[in-house]
Parts: sequence; structure tokens; C-alpha cells
Amino acid sequence: MKREKSCGALVYRVTSNGQKELLFIKHRHGTHWSFPKGHMEEGENEVQTALREVKEETGLDIDLEGDFRQSVEYYPKPNVKKQVVYFLGHARNDHVVRQEEEIGETRWIPLEQAHTWVTFRNDKNLISKAKKILLSE
Repeated sequence: MKREKSCGALVYRVTSNGQKELLFIKHRHGTHWSFPKGHMEEGENEVQTALREVKEETGLDIDLEGDFRQSVEYYPKPNVKKQVVYFLGHARNDHVVRQEEEIGETRWIPLEQAHTWVTFRNDKNLISKAKKILLSE
């Protein structure tokens, strides 16, 4: 069985009125909303990959939250097992510059509505875990 590994982040911002919002992306040829992520490159660790992918796909620099590291596994194709490691990151600014070749749309969504924007159970679980941290701050 072939194994693939990607890393990414749930990116959030705090609005001027104190509301927390998550950044969602939709790939150009995709049908669902998700989070920035991508394959690890030679010599990178998980954090380096996540930071690079967020920057490439959204133009954002982020600061990672302490202990949030969630691993999701699934089978995107027969005989392919994919692991995606997600971190939680605060956007240093909220001016998104999407990677036009790959990303069709981006949206900031209020944390309270975030679970309604995702299709997959794994993504819903990630949002729940991020909410616990973000709402306790």
C-alpha cells in the first residue's frame, strides 16, 4: 500500500469585534470546503510543511497555537493511505492572496458556523477540537 503525508492548518483570525473566524478554501476543481494543506517536501518537518502550504495557498503568515496537532487518515484512492497532520494557526493579518492555480475560493467563516461548511466527519472533528481551544482563550 502506498502512503502519502500532508500537513496543513486551521487558520483563524479575530475580528475587530472579537469574533473568531476560520479560513476555508475550495480547490479550483473541488466541490467541498476544507483547510490549507499539502505534501511534505524533502527535508521538511510537519510544522515547516504546514507553514509553507498556508503561505503558498493563502499568502498568510500564521503563528501556531501551542499543543494543537491533529492527525487524520483516510484512503483517497484504492491502495493509498493518506495521513494529514493539522495545526491551528492565528493569521498575523487577514489579507488573503489565494494561489490562483490551485485555489478557487477562500472565505472567513464565524467559528460558530464553521461545522456547517464542511462535508467530511474528519473536518467536523477538527473544527470541534479547534473550538475548544479558541473558545477557552
